[in-house]
Amino acid sequence: MPGLTTYTKPLTAEQARKLRGLLQESGWEFQTKPYCLYAAAHGKVNVLVYEKGPKIVVQGKDTEEFVTNVLEPQVLGVAELGYEEVHHPEMFEPHIGVDESGKGDFFGPLVIAGVHVDREAVLALRAIGAVDSKKIGTDAKIAKLAEAIRQVPGLRWEVIQIGPAKYNELYQKFGNLNRLLAWGHAKVIETLLERVPECKKAISDQFANPAVLKRALQTRGRDIELIQRTKAESDPAVAAASILARDRFVQWLDQTSQRLQIELPKGVSAQVKANARALFKRDGLDGLAAAAKMHFKTAAEVTGAPLPPDGPTEDGIMR
Repeated sequence: MPGLTTYTKPLTAEQARKLRGLLQESGWEFQTKPYCLYAAAHGKVNVLVYEKGPKIVVQGKDTEEFVTNVLEPQVLGVAELGYEEVHHPEMFEPHIGVDESGKGDFFGPLVIAGVHVDREAVLALRAIGAVDSKKIGTDAKIAKLAEAIRQVPGLRWEVIQIGPAKYNELYQKFGNLNRLLAWGHAKVIETLLERVPECKKAISDQFANPAVLKRALQTRGRDIELIQRTKAESDPAVAAASILARDRFVQWLDQTSQRLQIELPKGVSAQVKANARALFKRDGLDGLAAAAKMHFKTAAEVTGAPLPPDGPTEDGIMR
């Protein structure tokens, strides 16, 4: 199994300063990188310490050696890498991880993915660098990791894609995004449980009152231990699910942009609104609804329709 080539860890400001001093003393070559307090390279290792957090990202063939011989003993004061089964044995037990992509994007589907892992699959995911998709910088890297995840021996996965037309129909039915999310998460869990009925645990990010997802589970899922927590992407199965979901979401945007001959950007930016207006002008309301989530306030801004009585939330989504 290949060695670790990517590592991410939060740092305190003092730890960031201490590390910088150690790298300077050891003759590392410093570089200027966007959003970084500093970046440095030496041999087969690159270190980036980001302002936000701060946090460190270590990359390269000698990542594992740097973390175990320099970062942990001299800066962090812990010995964790290689001892994850001691510190976090639950991560290596068989379980399902679930995550979604697209819920905050005006264009595109809502994609929900689930991954079932055992100990060997977790070790493989860690080796290929499967981390929360939001920490992966490019769509190309997402696609590469998604393909590697699908090839992990013994790993079971499921992806549900709810295209905009179906999404808008379901949103009208549920009247609430969290209930729609719970339905999708439950469907993924139930489908995986048909293939691994012996699984006893599932983990997902907490997007609502835990009871909402629990109520959405059907016969198989009601017997499972359901763990909902913030930052669930730290779990390898959830991180892998986030990558599979993001990969499918990006694929849909790319393919549909080519078909419509109008770019469908991510998010809810000014460019999103401009392109939505162009699509609405050309293809009308039905054309826009086939590509976008119509309960976003962006839809009202583009079409001139009145906002629902409750108005938009800060993230642009009508609850």
